[in-house]
Amino acid sequence: MRICYVRDVTQSESTHVQLARLRALLRDMGSVLVCYSGGIDSALVLAVAHQELGVERAVALTAVSPSLPQREREAAAAFARSLGANHQLVASQEIQRPDYVKNAPDRCFHCKTELYQIAQAKAEQWGLSTVVNGTNCDDLGDYRPGLHAAELAQVRSPLCEAGLTKRDVRALAQLLELDLWDKPASACLASRIPYGTQVTPARLQQIEALESTLQALGFAQVRVRHHEQVARIEVPKSDLARLVAPEIAQLVEQAGRKVGFRYVTVDLQGYRTGSLNEALPHRALPVLS
Repeated sequence: MRICYVRDVTQSESTHVQLARLRALLRDMGSVLVCYSGGIDSALVLAVAHQELGVERAVALTAVSPSLPQREREAAAAFARSLGANHQLVASQEIQRPDYVKNAPDRCFHCKTELYQIAQAKAEQWGLSTVVNGTNCDDLGDYRPGLHAAELAQVRSPLCEAGLTKRDVRALAQLLELDLWDKPASACLASRIPYGTQVTPARLQQIEALESTLQALGFAQVRVRHHEQVARIEVPKSDLARLVAPEIAQLVEQAGRKVGFRYVTVDLQGYRTGSLNEALPHRALPVLS
């Protein structure tokens, strides 16, 4: 397993130095297949890999499944086109994996295993030496079983190897004038379903439909957590007042009922990543080996 580059946090390091280190890492790989979701992290990896290696030796692969919102798929394709990058959409079948569907706390391991098996096969088919992802150093601090899948598949994480945090990633993307430098964090739709509740296409469609309504209403950062008949909506605390304003609340409630929820609720704690992990005591998390 490769370890993150560690720098002295008391010392200032320019984004230009960080960018040079990332460029050198990718250049030394020779050719890469980028597991590209369209989020800021994998987008930065793709942009720099494309600059350093060119269209033939840096290929983006986006896995398409019911857990990827159409809006995200379209945005990912648009950004890749803006770079002139080679972008391939490939069907992913994690929904056929029983261990993924049952949605235990290690669900992400099974999803990423599917992704990396596809990526390794495509890398071999396309003559690319290394599969890379968009993991950054901040990702190591949360419970992320997908990281274990990457380790087993020998997938490299150039952002992490370069010692880059999420903040660093955004700074580099802004330096490179990438339009999505300030794009809100995104995650697959299955991450909205509590552990122990099966992941089904119908539930994923419910979540996507209600989130699309909220995004159309101007809520850029939003999560619809699926609790059977209840939709629990998370938005940043700064957006809570607007969300519960009568005219907006009525539209959202109607949209929720239209897609099959009986109740539509708002989480007063606001948006935070990994909120479904809050229900898991640390001792309940599986040991991955």
